[in-house]
Amino acid sequence: MEDLIAWRPSDAMIKAARITAFGDWLARERGLRFDDYAQLWQWSVDEPDAFWCAVWDWFDIRADGPRGRALADAAMPGAKWFPGVRLNYVDQVFRHANDQRPAIVFRNEAGAAREVSWAQLQREVAALAASLRAMGIGPGDRVVAYMPNIPETVSAFLAVASLGAVWSICSPDMGRVAVLDRFRQIAPKAMLAVDGYRYGGKTHDRRELVAELLVELPTVAHLVLLPQLDAAIDATSFRNGVSWASVTQGDAPLVSTPVPVDHPLWVVYSSGTTGLPKPMVHGQGGVVLEHVKLAGLHLDLGPNDRYHWFSSTGWMMWNAQIAGLLVGATICIYDGSPGYPDLTALWRFAGETRVSYFGAGAAFYASCQKADIHPAEVANLSELRGLGSTGSPLSPENYQWLYDAVRSDIWISPISGGTDIVSAFVGGVPTLPVVRGEMQCRCLGARIEAFDEAGKALHDEVGELVCTAPMPSMPLYFWNDAGNRRYLDSYFDVYPGIWRHGDWVRITPRGGAVIYGRSDATINRHGIRMGTSELYRAVEDLPEVIDSLVVDLEYLGRESYMPLFVVLREGETLTPALESAIRERIKQALSARHVPNDIFQVAAIPRTMSGKKMELPIKKLMMGQPLEKVANPDTMANPESLAWFVDFARQRAAAGAASA
Repeated sequence: MEDLIAWRPSDAMIKAARITAFGDWLARERGLRFDDYAQLWQWSVDEPDAFWCAVWDWFDIRADGPRGRALADAAMPGAKWFPGVRLNYVDQVFRHANDQRPAIVFRNEAGAAREVSWAQLQREVAALAASLRAMGIGPGDRVVAYMPNIPETVSAFLAVASLGAVWSICSPDMGRVAVLDRFRQIAPKAMLAVDGYRYGGKTHDRRELVAELLVELPTVAHLVLLPQLDAAIDATSFRNGVSWASVTQGDAPLVSTPVPVDHPLWVVYSSGTTGLPKPMVHGQGGVVLEHVKLAGLHLDLGPNDRYHWFSSTGWMMWNAQIAGLLVGATICIYDGSPGYPDLTALWRFAGETRVSYFGAGAAFYASCQKADIHPAEVANLSELRGLGSTGSPLSPENYQWLYDAVRSDIWISPISGGTDIVSAFVGGVPTLPVVRGEMQCRCLGARIEAFDEAGKALHDEVGELVCTAPMPSMPLYFWNDAGNRRYLDSYFDVYPGIWRHGDWVRITPRGGAVIYGRSDATINRHGIRMGTSELYRAVEDLPEVIDSLVVDLEYLGRESYMPLFVVLREGETLTPALESAIRERIKQALSARHVPNDIFQVAAIPRTMSGKKMELPIKKLMMGQPLEKVANPDTMANPESLAWFVDFARQRAAAGAASA
């Protein structure tokens, strides 16, 4: 095994780790002693009530009412956590207020820089919450945001949470279709928005789109507008508009509304392969519990840390970034392109702000490696002790590049989970060795296995990632999902009563995990999941396009590849002009992240007898599986359409073999 290990923690790091302190506390207060992480993990999943009560007590969760049992009902879905207890997310945040360190450190690509003290953050949250309360916003009301990764967005979220209202956000780089597909479903009562944003050295005016959103969202009774491009913009020129400055003036006490553990905190969206984006509702208490565990025990964050995870507000890692506040860490947030003016931007930001834990998508690290970036040469990273990665598999070569280009003694701890649980199933701890290409462990409280098609647990083999017991941050429900139909179909359709996540995973003999990409047809571009149906709506709105199919091919150690196949009207051909129009339509309706690598004209899209596009079979075909294992022509509406895709897959395989 020694030749597999890329890094080992020092004795000092193990001693200083928060998970070590947690273990010492368990021994002292609960009489529980564990020889290693494997034993601690086994206890955490075998005794969920004891484990989650210990998490609650060790992190000293602030709440009303006696804690009582953790898990009153272990049904999945539908688990009941800490019944009778009332709490509020913001109480767990502001208990860490301290005038010795900032709450937020901010930079953007244009060079703007500021620090927000805990007192300033609390004052702005309190003032905005009071204004929203005066507008009639209360528990259960939905408040949506169309805002970038700036301190005001953090304040807005905390203000909404303090009221017991329900938060939902889209990044301003998301187009009209994508935003409306999300916000329409939840009928928001108020919206916070910016007039535009900057990215990649360019400004993007969003005033016209904000006005369109107001027209299409008639339930929005109040708009709060925050200028980013035009300081003189008149918020009252928009329907029911008021300025950000007007609702954050003055001093007001911060009044948090205690809510049940299962009271909705936010609605986040993870798109399936058909239909609208899934509006997943997570509970206040479940998120607090899961996020203090993730941030405190797995990322090893505490009050002395400065924590950065690069993300847009449209990715669940924005939510995980905010979780740093729950354990008292200073969050270091960056707004803009990670590649502008070049790929050293985030590394310089980390050095200038003295980041101790740095996270980004795996694609960012791969891009830096290909660009021959040397972070240690462009920034002082002496304070940096941990590197996180997620969004897609981090290849063994990326691990080695990080050790060579950043620092040989750095702790690398990728995580993998999803928007669905807004947390991680597998990740790391600073007390275990690191093996290149492998995540260190299954997360505490997460009973993760690799299943074969028959539901048998696999050992050191690739299978479906499943979770066989509830976690606190699993969705309470999907918004407007009658009978939990979409919820059940999304995660419990293959193995009844067991969560199937849609990732290929291998649990190694060391207890680590390797993720091999998505097992379903969801598009996962740079960590942002998007349903194929959303892309189809954008593409097929063009008069020349009558049908389309897209597959996102993820490969361990290689860049993902996403081709789009289109059927055009009779007499039309895929000219450069039409291809450009398709790309632009996708960019405007969804985002630049979701523009395909290549576009191909085909005669027909393979469909089932019921008319469904055969996305997953075509994806499996492209990944190298034989036709007879992925599709049955007898169950197809147009089996003749397969011949083109079989030939295309064969050509790609031959080209890949020739270049290897």
